[in-house]
Amino acid sequence: MGQDQTKQQIAKGLQLYQSNQTEKALQVWTKVLEKSSDLVGRFRVLGCLVTAHSEMGRYKEMLKFAVVQIDTARELEDADFLLESYLNLARSNEKLCEFHKTISYCKTCLGLPGTRAATQLGGQVSLSMGNAFLGLSLFQKALESFEKALRYAHNNDDTMLECRVCCSLGSFYAQVKDYEKALFFPCKAAELVNDYGKGWSLKYRAMSQYHMAVAYRLLGHLGSAMECCEESMKIALQHGDRPLQALCLLCFADIHRSRGDLETAFPRYDSAMSIMTEIGNRLGQVQVLLGVAKCWVARKALDKLGQLKLHCLSESIYRSRGLQRELRAHVVRFHECVEETELYCGLCGESIGEKNSRLQALPCSHIFHLRCLQNNGTRSCPNCHRSSMKPGFV
Repeated sequence: MGQDQTKQQIAKGLQLYQSNQTEKALQVWTKVLEKSSDLVGRFRVLGCLVTAHSEMGRYKEMLKFAVVQIDTARELEDADFLLESYLNLARSNEKLCEFHKTISYCKTCLGLPGTRAATQLGGQVSLSMGNAFLGLSLFQKALESFEKALRYAHNNDDTMLECRVCCSLGSFYAQVKDYEKALFFPCKAAELVNDYGKGWSLKYRAMSQYHMAVAYRLLGHLGSAMECCEESMKIALQHGDRPLQALCLLCFADIHRSRGDLETAFPRYDSAMSIMTEIGNRLGQVQVLLGVAKCWVARKALDKLGQLKLHCLSESIYRSRGLQRELRAHVVRFHECVEETELYCGLCGESIGEKNSRLQALPCSHIFHLRCLQNNGTRSCPNCHRSSMKPGFV
């Protein structure tokens, strides 16, 4: 198969894929891979296969094609292709929760000599690195990476990238429990979709609606959370987006748990766990187990917790059972974790992430309680003593 025929078949696969005929598209692209002698065409079709398997939740297959793409880029001896293939390898490992590998491959991308693709893909590299740091609970490094990604988006008028970064920032602030910001950023992403997203994939709308649902639930607005999650799930089902379906099922379960409807929550946790296990989302599996654990706490059936095989049980479980030794050990581990992640306010000394509170990130990416900064009056960062107190991008 020559160059022209390869291009035609890639375009045919894209048309099928965009019309939700995913399996037919995969068949077309696989044949191109088997028959084409055009290295550039093979590289492009490998990129299509990486993207398709990512959106289908077939992360191991995604990783396999990303590895083949790197070999193809090396044959082409083209730095732009090499950067793109390393980014796909980083994303594949991010999806499989191999966060240390993700960071390593992102650093490889950033260390490559200057290329035309660096301007276009640098923001995506920073975003993937930020997601990996967030998965490892390295919050300051995550925030630094998200800020870099946001600067790339602003400097290059890349609203798609800005939308994705806003969704990741929603996850960041949900984890550190500033629920107002956890809602603000996905709402910003939804605005970008409405203003610029006519030609975008519906996955961007679905993604923003899911993150809004998470934030609304945390804020106690369960009706709005359910509405956003239903819209996200509808799009995920239409497009066969298994990873998003799993996240929506987890969110539905959390909403029902928040309502006290545990009997409805449990089967949704089971369905979410089934998909998370199938696609290899280990971080998602932990989130499901934590949700189930909270259900058992609410039921006061704490003896069931031994079956969950959790590495860490919540402080409330130990306190409710009167297990003082275990409780003390858990508190010590909690504070050690706070020190390791630097997830505490450098002004008042209280940990960040225990309860909903308004936060402010400085340009150095250190985070403080907003009230502490307002009351303190200092002109430099209390942690690193940089002079600027002007708020950063996020």
